[in-house]
Amino acid sequence: MLDAIQASAMRKVYLRLLPIAVLTYFLCYVDRINVGFAALTMRGDLKMSASDFGFAAGTFYWGYFLFEVPSNVIMEKVGARLWIARIMITWGILSAATALATGSQSFAAIRFFLGLAEAGFFPGLILYFTYWFPHHHHARIMSGFLIGLPIAVAAGAPISTAMLGLDGWLGLHGWQHMYLLEGLPTVVIGVLVLFVLTDRPEQAKFLNAEEKAWLVNTLAAEKQAKDAVHQISMWQSFFNPKVMLLSLNYLGIVTASLGMLIFIPQIIKSLGVTSNMTVGWLTMIPYLCAAVSLVVWGYISDRMKERRWNLFFACVMSTVGLVIAGMTMGTWWALFGMTVAACGFYGSKGPFWAMPPMFLTGPAAAAAIAWINSIGNLGGFFGPWYVGAMKDLTGSFSGGLYGLAVLGFVAAVVCALFLNIRDNAQRTDLLAEGAQAD
Repeated sequence: MLDAIQASAMRKVYLRLLPIAVLTYFLCYVDRINVGFAALTMRGDLKMSASDFGFAAGTFYWGYFLFEVPSNVIMEKVGARLWIARIMITWGILSAATALATGSQSFAAIRFFLGLAEAGFFPGLILYFTYWFPHHHHARIMSGFLIGLPIAVAAGAPISTAMLGLDGWLGLHGWQHMYLLEGLPTVVIGVLVLFVLTDRPEQAKFLNAEEKAWLVNTLAAEKQAKDAVHQISMWQSFFNPKVMLLSLNYLGIVTASLGMLIFIPQIIKSLGVTSNMTVGWLTMIPYLCAAVSLVVWGYISDRMKERRWNLFFACVMSTVGLVIAGMTMGTWWALFGMTVAACGFYGSKGPFWAMPPMFLTGPAAAAAIAWINSIGNLGGFFGPWYVGAMKDLTGSFSGGLYGLAVLGFVAAVVCALFLNIRDNAQRTDLLAEGAQAD
């Protein structure tokens, strides 16, 4: 009887929350990656060098860094429904406003404020999932949610490059049409979020009384077990050694991932591809493979009930892929290397984001998840800037990819030597049974 209630409750929660989460993250990452495709013509129109472009595009992550933790703490106070809707509406408006950029300085300024607006979205949803999903579902829900990321790159690639073909229509450049047409739908979905999301299981009208009781009691028992081991305050979470090591690992993998992501259209074009549309189709290949890796790796991690070594091997795969791409730059083997790297980048996400809830709850989880993500996403500034600078300095993308590979290797070493984190939530089985008996 209990198994049937559990299965029914979780099926309803997945069906209710996962589609809207995937859709919102799809839009989030279309907004992240469109800047890479805009560069195919935007750099020439605004007379920006590769390093100027990488620097300006990366200022997004400084805004993101500054407001990430405050945003997640605010969401913990006011609720996910209202706060995620606010984030989406403001980021959609500012994303569309990128069409107003007239040079590297105005482009950098808009990107910085866009980062401020979007800050807290990703860690906010991760925190939101901890309100709804027991610990043994964490890698799967993270992988299912994050499927929107590689799909956004794969689907957004031909869509974005097709919009570049609108150059001259209504007196606008193609990249201006791209920012406008891809930014404004986010505002519409942001309004929809107000009517679809439910803040907590206690408020869920789509669950019956038995399902709601099982879910609330299970989550409460998990929180009790984690707090019983050692309760960490919000302020302590910033300096907790586990949190800092997770942040270091994430900084390495995100710097490598976003350094490649922002420049992959230009790397593919440097292979001799003349059509922007063809660049878009070819960019789909690494990220369609990454989508499969993301789902499969998250499922395996949950089935094994193991996070650390799954994360380690994903970091190693990304490092190997970047080295292959750097060594074979100028040939189609470089695309193969970037595909291997992308599978590693996205395969790491399910196991990685299942780790913070293993020992954190409440405001500490809200602050720490945001802190990890904000530190990691500084790599979104340094990665593209470094790759652009190496391209200007050497005339090739190889040096940039080798540097990114070093960061992937550092992330793997941190994982292997230091990320031995005990899952305190695994002590909840007896507590959950006791709560059900009460």
